[in-house]
Amino acid sequence: MTTSNGPHPDHDRGLDFDLATLLSRRRTFGVLFGGAATAALAACTPSGTGTDSASSATASGTASSSTTAAASPSSSASSMVTRAFAECGVEIPQETAGPYPGDGSNGPNVLEASGVVRKDITTSFGTSSTKVDGVPLTVTLTLLDGSTSNGANGCAPLSGAAVYAWHCDRDGKYSLYDSGLENENYLRGVQEADANGQLSFTTIFPGAYNGRWPHIHFEVFESLSNATSAGRLLAVSQIALTDAACRDVYATSGYETSAANFPNTTLKSDNVFGDDGGVYQLATMTGSAKTAYTAALNVTI
Repeated sequence: MTTSNGPHPDHDRGLDFDLATLLSRRRTFGVLFGGAATAALAACTPSGTGTDSASSATASGTASSSTTAAASPSSSASSMVTRAFAECGVEIPQETAGPYPGDGSNGPNVLEASGVVRKDITTSFGTSSTKVDGVPLTVTLTLLDGSTSNGANGCAPLSGAAVYAWHCDRDGKYSLYDSGLENENYLRGVQEADANGQLSFTTIFPGAYNGRWPHIHFEVFESLSNATSAGRLLAVSQIALTDAACRDVYATSGYETSAANFPNTTLKSDNVFGDDGGVYQLATMTGSAKTAYTAALNVTI
Protein backbone atom coordinates (compact mmCIF):
# COMPACT_ATOMS: atom_id res chain seq x y z
CA MET A 1 0.00 0.00 0.00
CA THR A 2 1.33 3.42 -0.86
CA THR A 3 1.77 5.66 2.16
CA SER A 4 2.39 9.35 2.63
CA ASN A 5 3.36 11.62 5.48
CA GLY A 6 1.22 14.43 4.10
CA PRO A 7 -2.17 15.37 5.53
CA HIS A 8 -5.41 14.26 3.95
CA PRO A 9 -6.98 16.87 1.68
CA ASP A 10 -9.80 18.56 3.62
CA HIS A 11 -8.98 16.44 6.65
CA ASP A 12 -11.51 17.15 9.42
CA ARG A 13 -11.90 20.83 8.63
CA GLY A 14 -14.38 21.35 11.43
CA LEU A 15 -18.04 21.23 12.30
CA ASP A 16 -19.11 24.09 10.02
CA PHE A 17 -17.62 22.29 7.01
CA ASP A 18 -19.53 19.12 7.80
CA LEU A 19 -22.85 20.85 8.43
CA ALA A 20 -22.92 22.08 4.84
CA THR A 21 -23.20 18.50 3.62
CA LEU A 22 -25.01 16.92 6.56
CA LEU A 23 -27.87 19.42 6.59
CA SER A 24 -28.75 18.72 2.99
CA ARG A 25 -29.74 15.14 3.87
CA ARG A 26 -30.57 15.29 7.56
CA ARG A 27 -32.75 18.28 8.27
CA THR A 28 -33.24 17.33 11.89
CA PHE A 29 -29.50 17.40 12.48
CA GLY A 30 -29.42 21.18 12.52
CA VAL A 31 -32.06 21.26 15.25
CA LEU A 32 -30.06 18.85 17.37
CA PHE A 33 -26.84 20.82 16.96
CA GLY A 34 -28.62 24.10 17.60
CA GLY A 35 -29.96 22.75 20.86
CA ALA A 36 -26.51 21.56 21.87
CA ALA A 37 -25.13 25.04 21.23
CA THR A 38 -27.75 26.87 23.33
CA ALA A 39 -28.49 24.55 26.23
CA ALA A 40 -26.47 21.85 27.95
CA LEU A 41 -28.32 18.80 29.15
CA ALA A 42 -27.28 17.12 32.36
CA ALA A 43 -24.67 14.59 31.35
CA CYS A 44 -22.32 11.99 32.71
CA THR A 45 -18.74 12.45 33.79
CA PRO A 46 -16.29 11.11 31.19
CA SER A 47 -14.91 7.67 31.88
CA GLY A 48 -11.63 8.37 33.61
CA THR A 49 -8.56 10.42 32.84
CA GLY A 50 -7.20 8.53 29.89
CA THR A 51 -4.40 6.75 31.72
CA ASP A 52 -2.98 3.44 30.58
CA SER A 53 -2.47 0.27 32.58
CA ALA A 54 -0.82 -2.64 30.82
CA SER A 55 -1.35 -4.96 33.78
CA SER A 56 -5.15 -4.77 33.59
CA ALA A 57 -5.57 -5.71 29.94
CA THR A 58 -6.72 -9.02 28.52
CA ALA A 59 -6.47 -10.40 25.02
CA SER A 60 -10.22 -10.09 24.61
CA GLY A 61 -10.12 -6.40 25.57
CA THR A 62 -12.27 -6.37 28.73
CA ALA A 63 -11.90 -3.03 30.52
CA SER A 64 -10.91 -3.05 34.18
CA SER A 65 -13.36 -1.64 36.70
CA SER A 66 -10.44 0.03 38.48
CA THR A 67 -9.55 2.13 35.48
CA THR A 68 -12.83 2.94 33.75
CA ALA A 69 -16.44 3.67 34.54
CA ALA A 70 -17.60 2.41 31.16
CA ALA A 71 -17.60 -1.36 31.35
CA SER A 72 -17.44 -3.81 28.49
CA PRO A 73 -20.84 -5.47 27.94
CA SER A 74 -21.15 -8.67 29.95
CA SER A 75 -23.59 -10.46 32.21
CA SER A 76 -21.38 -9.69 35.22
CA ALA A 77 -21.07 -5.96 34.57
CA SER A 78 -24.01 -4.78 36.70
CA SER A 79 -21.90 -3.22 39.46
CA MET A 80 -19.73 -1.43 36.89
CA VAL A 81 -22.83 -0.24 35.06
CA THR A 82 -24.16 1.25 38.30
CA ARG A 83 -20.88 3.13 38.68
CA ALA A 84 -21.09 4.35 35.10
CA PHE A 85 -24.42 6.04 35.83
CA ALA A 86 -23.47 7.35 39.26
CA GLU A 87 -22.48 10.90 38.32
CA CYS A 88 -23.58 13.40 35.71
CA GLY A 89 -21.36 16.04 34.18
CA VAL A 90 -20.90 17.19 30.58
CA GLU A 91 -22.63 16.21 27.37
CA ILE A 92 -20.32 14.68 24.75
CA PRO A 93 -19.01 17.49 22.50
CA GLN A 94 -20.45 17.54 19.00
CA GLU A 95 -17.63 17.28 16.49
CA THR A 96 -16.91 17.03 12.80
CA ALA A 97 -17.59 13.72 11.06
CA GLY A 98 -14.60 14.49 8.87
CA PRO A 99 -14.33 14.18 5.10
CA TYR A 100 -14.56 10.37 5.09
CA PRO A 101 -17.71 9.38 6.99
CA GLY A 102 -19.06 6.86 4.51
CA ASP A 103 -22.58 7.68 5.71
CA GLY A 104 -23.89 9.19 2.48
CA SER A 105 -23.37 12.80 3.58
CA ASN A 106 -20.09 13.06 1.70
CA GLY A 107 -19.74 10.39 -0.96
CA PRO A 108 -20.40 6.67 -0.46
CA ASN A 109 -22.96 5.29 1.99
CA VAL A 110 -21.97 2.11 3.83
CA LEU A 111 -24.80 2.31 6.36
CA GLU A 112 -27.40 0.82 4.04
CA ALA A 113 -25.15 -2.05 2.97
CA SER A 114 -25.98 -5.56 4.14
CA GLY A 115 -23.37 -6.65 6.68
CA VAL A 116 -22.56 -3.28 8.23
CA VAL A 117 -24.08 -4.33 11.57
CA ARG A 118 -21.15 -6.18 13.10
CA LYS A 119 -18.86 -6.14 16.12
CA ASP A 120 -15.63 -7.09 14.35
CA ILE A 121 -14.76 -4.34 11.88
CA THR A 122 -11.26 -5.52 10.96
CA THR A 123 -12.39 -6.91 7.58
CA SER A 124 -14.25 -5.62 4.57
CA PHE A 125 -17.63 -7.13 3.78
CA GLY A 126 -19.69 -7.55 0.63
CA THR A 127 -17.49 -7.83 -2.47
CA SER A 128 -14.23 -7.89 -0.48
CA SER A 129 -12.94 -9.78 2.54
CA THR A 130 -9.67 -7.90 3.03
CA LYS A 131 -8.46 -7.95 6.64
CA VAL A 132 -6.35 -5.12 8.02
CA ASP A 133 -3.27 -5.60 10.17
CA GLY A 134 -2.55 -3.79 13.39
CA VAL A 135 -2.45 -3.97 17.17
CA PRO A 136 -5.82 -5.35 18.39
CA LEU A 137 -8.14 -2.82 20.01
CA THR A 138 -11.54 -3.27 21.65
CA VAL A 139 -13.62 -0.09 21.90
CA THR A 140 -16.50 0.03 24.39
CA LEU A 141 -18.98 2.91 24.54
CA THR A 142 -21.60 3.44 27.23
CA LEU A 143 -24.45 5.57 25.88
CA LEU A 144 -26.20 7.67 28.51
CA ASP A 145 -29.32 9.83 28.41
CA GLY A 146 -28.53 13.06 30.23
CA SER A 147 -32.16 14.21 30.13
CA THR A 148 -33.43 11.34 32.28
CA SER A 149 -32.51 10.06 35.71
CA ASN A 150 -31.22 6.68 36.85
CA GLY A 151 -31.29 7.51 40.52
CA ALA A 152 -29.85 10.46 42.39
CA ASN A 153 -27.95 12.62 39.89
CA GLY A 154 -27.66 9.64 37.56
CA CYS A 155 -27.87 9.22 33.81
CA ALA A 156 -30.13 6.52 32.39
CA PRO A 157 -28.76 4.11 29.77
CA LEU A 158 -29.71 4.72 26.15
CA SER A 159 -30.70 1.13 25.47
CA GLY A 160 -31.61 0.43 21.86
CA ALA A 161 -29.61 3.33 20.49
CA ALA A 162 -26.97 2.51 17.88
CA VAL A 163 -23.48 3.67 17.00
CA TYR A 164 -21.74 3.81 13.65
CA ALA A 165 -17.96 3.85 14.22
CA TRP A 166 -15.13 4.27 11.73
CA HIS A 167 -11.45 5.16 11.66
CA CYS A 168 -8.30 5.01 9.55
CA ASP A 169 -5.97 2.04 9.20
CA ARG A 170 -2.46 1.89 10.67
CA ASP A 171 -1.11 3.95 7.75
CA GLY A 172 -3.68 6.71 8.29
CA LYS A 173 -5.79 5.70 5.27
CA TYR A 174 -9.60 5.46 5.09
CA SER A 175 -11.54 2.72 3.33
CA LEU A 176 -14.01 3.85 0.64
CA TYR A 177 -12.03 7.05 0.01
CA ASP A 178 -8.25 6.75 -0.21
CA SER A 179 -6.61 5.73 -3.48
CA GLY A 180 -6.76 1.97 -3.95
CA LEU A 181 -9.24 1.54 -1.09
CA GLU A 182 -12.40 2.65 -2.88
CA ASN A 183 -13.75 -0.92 -2.94
CA GLU A 184 -12.87 -1.65 0.69
CA ASN A 185 -15.12 -0.92 3.67
CA TYR A 186 -13.11 -2.23 6.61
CA LEU A 187 -12.88 -0.36 9.91
CA ARG A 188 -16.54 0.64 9.64
CA GLY A 189 -19.47 -0.89 11.47
CA VAL A 190 -22.68 -0.46 13.43
CA GLN A 191 -23.63 -1.84 16.84
CA GLU A 192 -26.79 -1.59 18.95
CA ALA A 193 -26.61 -0.67 22.64
CA ASP A 194 -27.79 -3.30 25.12
CA ALA A 195 -30.04 -2.73 28.14
CA ASN A 196 -27.11 -1.05 29.90
CA GLY A 197 -26.53 1.34 27.01
CA GLN A 198 -23.30 -0.47 26.14
CA LEU A 199 -21.77 -1.73 22.93
CA SER A 200 -18.31 -2.62 21.68
CA PHE A 201 -16.27 -3.00 18.53
CA THR A 202 -13.31 -5.26 17.81
CA THR A 203 -10.83 -3.40 15.64
CA ILE A 204 -7.18 -2.35 15.35
CA PHE A 205 -5.35 0.62 16.82
CA PRO A 206 -5.73 3.52 14.34
CA GLY A 207 -2.73 5.19 12.77
CA ALA A 208 -1.68 8.83 12.95
CA TYR A 209 -1.72 11.25 10.03
CA ASN A 210 -0.55 14.84 9.90
CA GLY A 211 -2.95 17.45 11.21
CA ARG A 212 -4.88 15.15 13.56
CA TRP A 213 -4.42 13.50 16.91
CA PRO A 214 -5.16 9.73 16.72
CA HIS A 215 -8.91 9.27 16.96
CA ILE A 216 -12.01 7.21 16.21
CA HIS A 217 -15.13 8.75 14.67
CA PHE A 218 -18.63 7.80 15.73
CA GLU A 219 -22.25 8.76 15.13
CA VAL A 220 -25.06 7.95 17.55
CA PHE A 221 -28.53 7.12 16.23
CA GLU A 222 -31.72 6.72 18.25
CA SER A 223 -32.23 3.19 16.94
CA LEU A 224 -30.59 0.47 14.87
CA SER A 225 -33.14 0.96 12.11
CA ASN A 226 -32.26 4.65 11.93
CA ALA A 227 -28.57 3.83 11.77
CA THR A 228 -28.94 1.42 8.87
CA SER A 229 -31.07 3.86 6.93
CA ALA A 230 -28.81 6.85 7.66
CA GLY A 231 -31.67 8.35 9.66
CA ARG A 232 -31.93 10.78 12.54
CA LEU A 233 -28.69 11.52 14.37
CA LEU A 234 -28.43 12.11 18.10
CA ALA A 235 -24.74 13.00 18.19
CA VAL A 236 -21.54 13.06 16.16
CA SER A 237 -18.24 12.97 18.03
CA GLN A 238 -14.79 11.43 18.20
CA ILE A 239 -12.76 9.37 20.65
CA ALA A 240 -9.26 10.57 21.46
CA LEU A 241 -6.66 7.89 22.20
CA THR A 242 -4.13 8.38 24.97
CA ASP A 243 -0.56 9.57 24.46
CA ALA A 244 0.99 6.60 26.24
CA ALA A 245 -0.95 4.05 24.18
CA CYS A 246 -0.08 5.81 20.93
CA ARG A 247 3.62 5.91 21.74
CA ASP A 248 3.57 2.23 22.69
CA VAL A 249 1.76 1.11 19.54
CA TYR A 250 3.59 3.35 17.08
CA ALA A 251 6.92 1.91 18.21
CA THR A 252 5.89 -1.48 16.79
CA SER A 253 6.48 -2.87 13.32
CA GLY A 254 3.91 -1.79 10.74
CA TYR A 255 3.21 1.61 12.28
CA GLU A 256 6.28 3.36 10.86
CA THR A 257 4.22 5.99 9.00
CA SER A 258 2.25 6.74 12.14
CA ALA A 259 5.44 6.96 14.21
CA ALA A 260 6.70 9.67 11.85
CA ASN A 261 3.41 11.60 11.86
CA PHE A 262 2.46 11.36 15.52
CA PRO A 263 4.89 13.98 16.92
CA ASN A 264 3.59 16.62 14.50
CA THR A 265 0.22 17.20 16.23
CA THR A 266 -0.50 17.49 19.94
CA LEU A 267 -3.84 16.96 21.62
CA LYS A 268 -4.04 20.69 22.36
CA SER A 269 -3.12 21.73 18.80
CA ASP A 270 -5.58 19.29 17.22
CA ASN A 271 -8.32 21.21 15.41
CA VAL A 272 -11.06 19.00 16.87
CA PHE A 273 -9.92 18.21 20.41
CA GLY A 274 -7.90 21.37 20.95
CA ASP A 275 -10.76 23.53 22.27
CA ASP A 276 -10.91 21.62 25.55
CA GLY A 277 -7.89 19.35 25.24
CA GLY A 278 -10.14 16.38 24.47
CA VAL A 279 -10.90 15.95 28.17
CA TYR A 280 -14.46 14.76 27.55
CA GLN A 281 -13.49 12.49 24.66
CA LEU A 282 -10.27 10.98 25.96
CA ALA A 283 -10.73 7.24 26.34
CA THR A 284 -9.74 5.27 29.39
CA MET A 285 -7.26 2.76 28.01
CA THR A 286 -5.71 -0.45 29.27
CA GLY A 287 -3.40 -2.99 27.68
CA SER A 288 -0.19 -3.06 25.71
CA ALA A 289 0.99 -3.28 22.12
CA LYS A 290 2.33 -6.77 22.82
CA THR A 291 -1.11 -8.14 23.69
CA ALA A 292 -4.05 -5.85 22.92
CA TYR A 293 -5.56 -2.55 23.95
CA THR A 294 -9.00 -1.58 25.24
CA ALA A 295 -10.58 1.87 25.07
CA ALA A 296 -13.69 2.83 27.04
CA LEU A 297 -15.72 6.03 27.02
CA ASN A 298 -19.01 7.25 28.48
CA VAL A 299 -21.05 9.09 25.85
CA THR A 300 -23.79 11.30 27.26
CA ILE A 301 -26.40 12.59 24.85
